[in-house]
Amino acid sequence: MKKEQLNPASTIERRQFLKTTAGIASFFIVPRYVLGGRGYTAPSDMVTLGFIGTGRQSGTLRRNFLQTGEGQIVAACDVYPAKLTAFVDAVKAFYTEKGQQNSKGIDTYRDFRELLSRKDIDAVIIATPDHWHSALTVKAAAAGKDIYCEKPLSLTVAEGRAMVDAVRKHKRVLQTGSMQRSWPEFRQAVELVRNGYIGELKTVRVNVGGPPKDWDLAAEPTPEGLDWNAWLGPNTIERPYNNQLAPPLTATFWPNWRGYKEFGGGGMTDWGAHMFDIAQWGMEMDGSGPIEIIPTSEGGKPGLTYRYANGVTMLHAPVEGKQYCQFIGTEGEVKVARGELVTTPETLKEKPMGESDKRVYFSDNHYKDFFKAIRNRQKPICDVEVGHRTASVCNIGNIAYQLNRPLRWNPEKEKFSGDGEANRLLSRPMRKV
Repeated sequence: MKKEQLNPASTIERRQFLKTTAGIASFFIVPRYVLGGRGYTAPSDMVTLGFIGTGRQSGTLRRNFLQTGEGQIVAACDVYPAKLTAFVDAVKAFYTEKGQQNSKGIDTYRDFRELLSRKDIDAVIIATPDHWHSALTVKAAAAGKDIYCEKPLSLTVAEGRAMVDAVRKHKRVLQTGSMQRSWPEFRQAVELVRNGYIGELKTVRVNVGGPPKDWDLAAEPTPEGLDWNAWLGPNTIERPYNNQLAPPLTATFWPNWRGYKEFGGGGMTDWGAHMFDIAQWGMEMDGSGPIEIIPTSEGGKPGLTYRYANGVTMLHAPVEGKQYCQFIGTEGEVKVARGELVTTPETLKEKPMGESDKRVYFSDNHYKDFFKAIRNRQKPICDVEVGHRTASVCNIGNIAYQLNRPLRWNPEKEKFSGDGEANRLLSRPMRKV
């Protein structure tokens, strides 16, 4: 698949490996790996990274980025000092274990603006709760940083479009953290569907959780050092601290801010940002979306029917068990979950792709793909528009759940047709940060 090139902007500074001098008529070029071992990346070729948000998800991202050997973490920011300290200690331990030295050190910040002001940082990793994503992305793009932003990209359609506009305006690279696009089972499923090996696609089933709920948490004492007002960030609706939102380091559970409307979109945007993403990819709808959303809830159980202009129907009806995306065609089926690919007929999953078959963008490492896009100034596998469109499917689904009535959607204009109340829910009041 041919990728659209981004216009060159700022590039990573590199040291000149070979200097020519007067009187030298010929010379040998020595490969860098001879000097530092195969796979060695010279310090001058490293992408310098700043992390914004150092909670639980940052641990996975930290390991994945460091293990590429292509990025160097030089700064981190969080409003919860205990988590910031733990993150920095883990980065230092990684370099110590590898016998490496982080030549720039790791500076810490409580105010993200200070991190963004550093000219020596090439890219930022945004691993904050979802209600911060849009504001941080827009400001990071304006500061000239490339961006890896956790999924779901945004809480509202308007915020997602603002993120796309900012990234395009400042000619930045943005990789959405929907890393399943870089996993083999999902790539294989999508190629089987796109090449018609299940016949004409008729239905897609997506199994993820339901919408977020209303606030029901009691106020608790704010942990020492945590700047709760800063944690609330762009939100105009203030809520008191509760450990379900920002648990201490000793907690064994994931933060539950995603379950509340003020901060997340429930299972619809949490796992939905993964599985609706694969559905959009398989349907070749990365730049579009459905045209109608119909609530089909029964007995208090959530349910939605999405209709696309090409006649395909996508169903959201959560059931117990693993999250998955299932493509159903006139001649077969493909059901894909993490580490699992089930096909009908069963032999279909062994089908090799032929020379004339359509192939999708190939990435087998989401983090290396981000670095590659930075160096080549090209779109990564889960570009900002892709992430925005997936988040939009999740967000308009939540609006349909909230209003509990059928909605007609125009994916080109990104507006509901003839429904002012629904359109008002496409954005939210935000305070300046």
